[in-house]
Amino acid sequence: MDVYFGFVVLEGILAVAIITINLLVCATVYLHKELRCITNYLIVCLAVADLGVGALAIPFSMVLSMEYILCFYTCLFLTCFPLVTTQFSILLLLVIAINAHLKIKLPNSYAMHMKKGWMGIAVAFCWLLSLLIGLSPMMGWNRFQQYVETGNKTVAFNIPSERVAFVIIAHDLPYGGFLSKIYPGQENFNYSEIHREHMGLCSFTSIFSPEYLVYFIFFTCTLLPLAAMLGIYADLFRVVRGHFQSQALWPSKRRELQMARTLFLLVGVFCLCWVPLHVIYSVQLLCPDCQHYESLNRLAVLLSHVNSLANPLVYALRKKDFGLALRSVFLHRVLQWPRLKACSCPSAKVHPQA
Repeated sequence: MDVYFGFVVLEGILAVAIITINLLVCATVYLHKELRCITNYLIVCLAVADLGVGALAIPFSMVLSMEYILCFYTCLFLTCFPLVTTQFSILLLLVIAINAHLKIKLPNSYAMHMKKGWMGIAVAFCWLLSLLIGLSPMMGWNRFQQYVETGNKTVAFNIPSERVAFVIIAHDLPYGGFLSKIYPGQENFNYSEIHREHMGLCSFTSIFSPEYLVYFIFFTCTLLPLAAMLGIYADLFRVVRGHFQSQALWPSKRRELQMARTLFLLVGVFCLCWVPLHVIYSVQLLCPDCQHYESLNRLAVLLSHVNSLANPLVYALRKKDFGLALRSVFLHRVLQWPRLKACSCPSAKVHPQA
């Protein structure tokens, strides 16, 4: 129980920090017109996805970590939403990489043809593809039969009260009426009162098969976009190095190169935060008899959520103009600190005594 409590407290603090910093990013770009460029608009879209992580995905993760007895369709929704936000972050990082590559490699064509409308279409396509990937379990790619069978065997015994905090029952429509009945936690309850065919212990792995998490989510939807991003940045740095190796780097190009390095760092932070969790799923698939540590799984989940906090911090620290604007909004708009004004009044004259 102490592990659960500590995990929930850390997740709650992290959620508040994620919501605060990403709201500041959105407000900073809105209030400072000089920051309104295509790259920063993409960063704002990334901040919106991170807001979804802080506001919804982390609370859902808290529920999943407790393995409450829930209706299958309620648990399915709780587990699918984090997939949508994660996949959108991956695809948006790929769009950001392509945008940086075009901006540096083809500056004339980029300035002539690249408009905000095209980026809006790209972002909308990322959302659509993320919804299709993240909600694919709702279309049948799930473990409904195993979920119900395991739930029937588990609920037949006395379950600790901390695991049976509440039971949510779905009536009539399979995806409707999630909150129609709530049963308070107790050590023994009459299971005949609830719909036996839809109940089970809700967790991330109880909904998704290991093959789905590893082969589809990790190998196909995560590693392939990340490999494409690494290839794009490698080619970008090769072009910049070869083109400017024999001449001084122009200030404008130096800024673009610095931006590319910052965006590449965002990709590195994403890999650092998310790969450990996927590695754990891969080990569980390839070695089902190996000993698994619940605390290690929770630490990997917590690290994956840290990515939503690290994105705006990395961008603000690496881009001085953005960081100064973010700091100004926080100090003067949020904390209401007065702005320091330079004294423009003439110096006081010393009058001789009469």
